[in-house]
Amino acid sequence: MVKLRSKIIIEDSKNNFDYKKNDTNLNIKFNRIAFIFFFFFIIYLIYTIHLIHLGSRKSNSEIKSILPPFVNKLYRADIIDIDGNYLAKTVKSIDIGIKTSEVIDKKKLLLSLNIIFPNKDFNKIKKQLDTKKFFWLEKKVSEENYEKLMKLGDKSIKPEEKVLRIYPQKNLFSHIIGQIDDDNSGISGLEKSFDEVLRNSKKQLKLTVNRDIQFLIRKELLKYQEIFRSKGAASLLMNIDSGNIISLVSLPDFDPNKRQNITDVNFINRVTKGVYELGSVFKPFTFASGLNEKMIEPETQFLNLPKSIQCDKFKIGEYNDDIPSDLTAEQILIRSGNVGSVKIAQKVGPENLKLFLEKIGILDKIEFDIEEVGRPQTIDWYQGCKLETVSYGQGITTTILQLAKGYAIISNGGYDINPTLLSKSFKRGERIIDKEVSDKVVKVLRKIVNTENGTAKLANVNNYQIAGKTGTANQPAKGGYSRAKINTFASIFPSSSPKYVFIVMLDAPKTSSSYIYNYRHKEGTQTGTPYNTAGWTSVEVAGKIIDKIGPILATKYLEVE
Repeated sequence: MVKLRSKIIIEDSKNNFDYKKNDTNLNIKFNRIAFIFFFFFIIYLIYTIHLIHLGSRKSNSEIKSILPPFVNKLYRADIIDIDGNYLAKTVKSIDIGIKTSEVIDKKKLLLSLNIIFPNKDFNKIKKQLDTKKFFWLEKKVSEENYEKLMKLGDKSIKPEEKVLRIYPQKNLFSHIIGQIDDDNSGISGLEKSFDEVLRNSKKQLKLTVNRDIQFLIRKELLKYQEIFRSKGAASLLMNIDSGNIISLVSLPDFDPNKRQNITDVNFINRVTKGVYELGSVFKPFTFASGLNEKMIEPETQFLNLPKSIQCDKFKIGEYNDDIPSDLTAEQILIRSGNVGSVKIAQKVGPENLKLFLEKIGILDKIEFDIEEVGRPQTIDWYQGCKLETVSYGQGITTTILQLAKGYAIISNGGYDINPTLLSKSFKRGERIIDKEVSDKVVKVLRKIVNTENGTAKLANVNNYQIAGKTGTANQPAKGGYSRAKINTFASIFPSSSPKYVFIVMLDAPKTSSSYIYNYRHKEGTQTGTPYNTAGWTSVEVAGKIIDKIGPILATKYLEVE
């Protein structure tokens, strides 16, 4: 019995011991959990206090720095004209959605949203939360409300970043500005050429173009494109000293807001990309090269000029049988004589003429601010009659942009220039032809407009002293030339102190039987276009445009010495 008792006591003692041991272990575990909980609670409390402190003490800029950015990864810098008018603008926007399956505290969320959006229908929002489906809370939320929503820290709030690239002027500058694709990357125009700059800089890209002048020129070009039923049209207005482009229009154009995938070749930029044989607008270059090489003077006489000359397999004749056989060098240019231009070129020689055209930037692809630039065809100067045909603008191609550069150089005193769309400080280029040559060329170009035998009399607008040269060229076709024409007028004004070069080109125009010409060089009017030449089409258009934009140029770009 004693042994049994002892055993029981021992067993009781053992059980009691085991119980106490287990209770101690539980207490230790509980204490550890409590400590961990307390630790994280303290951390949470500190973080909460820190956020409250940030909200009450930190500046708005500091708060923004700890929030996700409000649409910046797709941002593109704005593009403006010379007066600060928006040509391309990025509009930042963000949509806020609610993923109901991730809502933790519906009441708290509703209360917070009610504070931020007091005017919303919260009965509707409450019902939407109950559906357990994603829904859009607010489209195009303001930046202020976006910041408030993000500071709630609710994972159910889902922002969707968006960016809109808008073009307030629509078609007006389409060929200059270009387009972007759905990934916000530039695909044409300045949007493409300056893609990296526009993506990575918040500084506005300021251009040299003028919205008001661009509007007036485009309006007139559209009007006359319809009158003369041309396939396309183009114009370029540029400062002859700085190379600043004030207006560049190419028709047809497009609305970049619509992001059209334009594949029709008719929509090319006719000023920069189109490469053309431009005809007699080249004759001033031949004349200027003769002066520059001291082979001729304006008074140099060319006697017994034939009506036509045979050159290799080609016959070169005059467009007008009334051109006299005895002419001075300047009269050859005024009357736009082909045979006389050939004779001048033969005096100059192929090497000198080639060098002159290279100097003024006609022969090679021009460096420009946009990538859509055409490359003139290579010329074999010793093949057949190349020298002779080049002298009057046939068998040689270039762009309207390069033509403008050439006219600027031969009229600005002989200084090299680089056409540009970007507003920047002016630095005069190197003088590449003599000033005397430039002065003489301008005087003759003025006579083409204000004398009876000149081919550009319709451009003799009062007060603007327009000088210039016409060019009518048949367009190349398979095996020769088609009947379709390129009619061009290259002008500078005012001739007394040249400041602007202005070029108008009509692509495949036709005569108009109903258009009324109001003569500027003599009294009277005429109904109907007698000839499909530049003198009756492009010259008329240029004169009308200069008459409209002249007052703006005179006031806005007036230089006070």
